Amino acid sequence: MQPTIEDIERFARGAGEILRAGFGNVHQISYKGEIDLVTEVDHQSEAYLLGEVGKLFPQHRVFSEESGERTGSADDVWYIDPLDGTLNYSHGMALFAVSIAYAQNGELTLGAIYDPIADEMYLAERSTGAWLNANPIHVSVVKDLKSSLLVTGFPYDAWTNPQNNMAEFAAFSKRSQGVRRLGSAALDLCYVAAGRLDGFWEIRLNAWDVAAGGLIAQEAGALVTDVRGGPDFISKPQSVCAANRELHPKMLAVLAEVEKSRTDL
Repeated sequence: MQPTIEDIERFARGAGEILRAGFGNVHQISYKGEIDLVTEVDHQSEAYLLGEVGKLFPQHRVFSEESGERTGSADDVWYIDPLDGTLNYSHGMALFAVSIAYAQNGELTLGAIYDPIADEMYLAERSTGAWLNANPIHVSVVKDLKSSLLVTGFPYDAWTNPQNNMAEFAAFSKRSQGVRRLGSAALDLCYVAAGRLDGFWEIRLNAWDVAAGGLIAQEAGALVTDVRGGPDFISKPQSVCAANRELHPKMLAVLAEVEKSRTDL
C-alpha cells in the first residue's frame, strides 16, 4: 500500500500543530554539535509522524532526522524532518517547517512542507505539479544572476571545516542582487518553487533536509541537482542546486569556478 497526497498533507498538518503549540515557549535544548541543537518539540513532532506512518505503512523504511533509520522495504522510503529550522524555532523566529517526502522504487513521488505560523502548505506529486495552499506554483523567470535573489545555508561545522560555503557565498554575493540565509533548507526550496527566490544552493546536507523541497521545486519547474550538476541530490556526499532552467547552469558555472579556485591553491 502506498500513501496518497492527502495522507502526507494530513501528517504535515498534524506535526505543524505540534510546532505551533510549542512556538514561543521556553524549550529543553540539547546539542548534537557545537551549533546543531534539538528541542523537545523536535522529538514530539517526530514521535507523532513516526507513529502515523507506522500505523498505516508499517513495512516502509523511514529516514528521520532525530531517530535515524527505521528499517523496512527499500521500495517504499520516507524522509522526515520533524522541525526544519530548529535554531530559528528555539530563538522565537517564525522561519521553520515540517518536511515529509515519500519515494517509491527510488523515485521521489510525494512531498509536503508545512509552515504552521504562516499557514502555508506546499505540496507536490510526481508528474502532477506543485501547490501552495491548493494554488499551483511556478519558479521565477529571472534569467541572469545579476537580477537574481538567491538563498543558501551553511554546514554545522563551518567553524572548523574549510569546505564551509563561505567562498561560494562571497562569489554569488558579487554576482547577484543578494544572497539570503533563512535557516531552513525546506523553506529555501519552497520559496524557489514559488518564485519568491530565484535560486538555492547548499553543500553537505541530509536527505530529509531536501527530499520534499527538491520534489516541490522540480514540480514547480526548477532544475534540481547536486552542486556539480548530477541528478542525485539525495545520496551522500550531499549537496543541492535549484533554480529555473535558464539560471541553473549559470549557478553551476559559479560553483565550478569556486571549486577550481580552491583546488588550484
